[in-house]
Amino acid sequence: MSDGIAIEPAGAQPYVPAKGDVVHDGAIAKVGRVMDHMGTRVQLRPLKGGREWDAYPENLRPAVQSDLLRAAVAEANSLSRRGTGK
Repeated sequence: MSDGIAIEPAGAQPYVPAKGDVVHDGAIAKVGRVMDHMGTRVQLRPLKGGREWDAYPENLRPAVQSDLLRAAVAEANSLSRRGTGK
């Protein structure tokens, strides 16, 4: 990565997630599970359920541990703000 821009080596194959993969959507900084592929987009759902969203494959990469932790903290903060923390 250079200056925040991902550079793929020449001849590198783009990442194509499979159903069930846990990925990070860099366009909106969210983590989700791949539910399906629809045309040129990938359908993702939050790990603990919820509304699906469409993402472009070029914005996706496999989620790493820090992505999962960030998502868990964001969810806990959201629940706390709503007074439903469990």
